[in-house]
Amino acid sequence: MRPLKPVTTGQRVTYGFAFFIAFVALWSWATFGGYVSKTFLANPLTMVEEGWLLLVKHAFLYDIGMTVWRVVGGFVLAAIIAVPLGALMGAYKPIEAFLEPFVSFARYLPASAFIPLLILWAGIGELQKLLVIFIGSVFQIILMVAVAVGNTRRDLVEAAYTLGSSDSSIIRRVLFPSAAPEIAEILRLVLGWAWTYVIVAELIGSSSGIGHMIVDSQALLNTGQIIFGIIVIGVIGLVSDFLFKAFNAWLFPWKFA
Repeated sequence: MRPLKPVTTGQRVTYGFAFFIAFVALWSWATFGGYVSKTFLANPLTMVEEGWLLLVKHAFLYDIGMTVWRVVGGFVLAAIIAVPLGALMGAYKPIEAFLEPFVSFARYLPASAFIPLLILWAGIGELQKLLVIFIGSVFQIILMVAVAVGNTRRDLVEAAYTLGSSDSSIIRRVLFPSAAPEIAEILRLVLGWAWTYVIVAELIGSSSGIGHMIVDSQALLNTGQIIFGIIVIGVIGLVSDFLFKAFNAWLFPWKFA
């Protein structure tokens, strides 16, 4: 290994699998060897058995579907509002000066702190859970998009003005297209954060979802089911991240080549 020396795709995959193999080996050693009580940590085989029971007897696929729907719904709502607003902040400095203090303040507020208020305002239905994800995502996206748009090369803007472009045309044909690949990567990163918000939303006042299953399993001291639920979240998040990354590479081949 040398600093900043790239690795091939095959090496990256090999190293990634090697870590997971080492992790499972350490987990197996700790649990099968009796070093950790089953009450606190189930072994890998027990986790697989409990996961299979969840899937075939307890309709866990429905819980997975509800969680995915909540993540996608809340994230899409946040993106629809945050991307245009962030682009305007990046393009127009007065708008940035007006909104940035509040956005910077709001993005440090934990989404979980809003749950009691959201339950009062929206009840314990789907709207409350979508709003938790929305609040956790929207301010992050706004600020990051504003920075991406604001970092557009000035020479591109000046060249467009020289060619007779209007202010609105500058935004549509220069600023936004220039920042689009970075905005796509911002959305990919924030989607990962949205998965943490949905579990928080499902821990309170929920009758379905992966988070709801984890709470029920905790009450029964069923660590196998808890671990299985956590792993399912990680796998879905990893798959969605790879798909998002592949879509970005297809959409902006010059950026991710």
